[in-house]
Amino acid sequence: MTATEYTLHHGAAQDGADERSRLAAVRRYAALDTSADGAFDRIATLAARIFGAPMATVAIVDSDRVWLKAAHGLAGLREVPRDQSVLGTLPQEGPYVVTDTLIDPRTTTGPAVQGRPGVRFCAAAAITTPDGHRLGTVNVLDTRPRHPTGDQLAALQELAALVMEELELRLSAQHMVAAERARRADAERLARTLQRTLLPPALPTVPGLEAAAAYHTASADEVGGDFYDLFPLDDGRWAFFLGDVCGKGAAAAALTSLTRYTLRAAAIYDPDPRTVLSNLDTVLKGEYQGDTPRYCTAVFGVLDAATDGSFTVTLAGGGHPPALAVRANGTVEPVSTNGGQLIGILPDPHFAQATTRLAPGDALLLYTDGLTEARTADGSMLGEEGLARHLVARPARGADVLLASLHELFTDLGPGVSDDTALLALSVPYHQALLPAQENR
Repeated sequence: MTATEYTLHHGAAQDGADERSRLAAVRRYAALDTSADGAFDRIATLAARIFGAPMATVAIVDSDRVWLKAAHGLAGLREVPRDQSVLGTLPQEGPYVVTDTLIDPRTTTGPAVQGRPGVRFCAAAAITTPDGHRLGTVNVLDTRPRHPTGDQLAALQELAALVMEELELRLSAQHMVAAERARRADAERLARTLQRTLLPPALPTVPGLEAAAAYHTASADEVGGDFYDLFPLDDGRWAFFLGDVCGKGAAAAALTSLTRYTLRAAAIYDPDPRTVLSNLDTVLKGEYQGDTPRYCTAVFGVLDAATDGSFTVTLAGGGHPPALAVRANGTVEPVSTNGGQLIGILPDPHFAQATTRLAPGDALLLYTDGLTEARTADGSMLGEEGLARHLVARPARGADVLLASLHELFTDLGPGVSDDTALLALSVPYHQALLPAQENR
């Protein structure tokens, strides 16, 4: 049986604002042109079973067609023209019943009555929205005249109400999903904006030095606690730091902001690296007391340029992974600050200090533990040794090239990187002016 052989009309087109409002409601519930659905199929089957009838439908009425959301006994039929039907109208109140289509003037000329399948009985209950719009009907059809009982018609109305409840639940779920997507998008935008405020917009130019930084975000909608900075001191030297505060989100953002600006202020007062970390420790203990201690790890360093183009680097560390010196000959050496303790939580913490020299072609890499704690393909942590092996296997001269190599590492690790990671690279270019002694080295 084709759609032209059996057509259902679910109400003559209404005019004006009422019909426009009704069609807007049809669009709002998004039930047109949808795939088969078990919940509505069961309602159509139940309607047919209650009446002992061979055919039943759950129909949504569009402007010029009727979409059969579910159909029992009408295999392959999904939509029919609206202007041909055994049903005269969308019922306003109560069920619509035609006990014998051949003697009811509303239906005698209908093609489904005069042709196939020869409908002789039809009953419909409106699917009505809470604000009174009729989206369509739940219908029962038979090829013989019949007089339904009051209980059957009441059940048909209950089924129509059940269809409406299901559509309401799905609309509510769609709204919740859309709201959650909007909330997540807003949260991601806020997180990105807030994260940018916690990091320097650009690194300054240091004479005789190349500097580059990167921030790898593990979660787009959550503010991390990693930080870094590079800035001049009053005596012509340069200071830098990199670290990681405990936690995520707004609390971590507040702690990161306090830590970053405290480190800058402390360096102006006294740039000795261990003294800077000690002053930060005092500030954090003063701000976060009692049951809500907050702490961080950090490396703070001072760069002192020499006349031969090299830089002396003095570092102090508090609970942070060691910096790595990537030498011009391709070797990698940890600049150990092991023994340095967490900042902001211990009664009398110790901060370890180390000194190294960056000659032309050398670089210094600082990183947070999101990198070394990343998981490799076999499930093991990358670790400091794995990071060193990567750097040795891919010699990189220059701060930008060094970070590009690490970007490849992040790509290889993929989902194994589960925490935010900050990177800061400082390198001395080969073209620095060298003293004769340095040239002959």
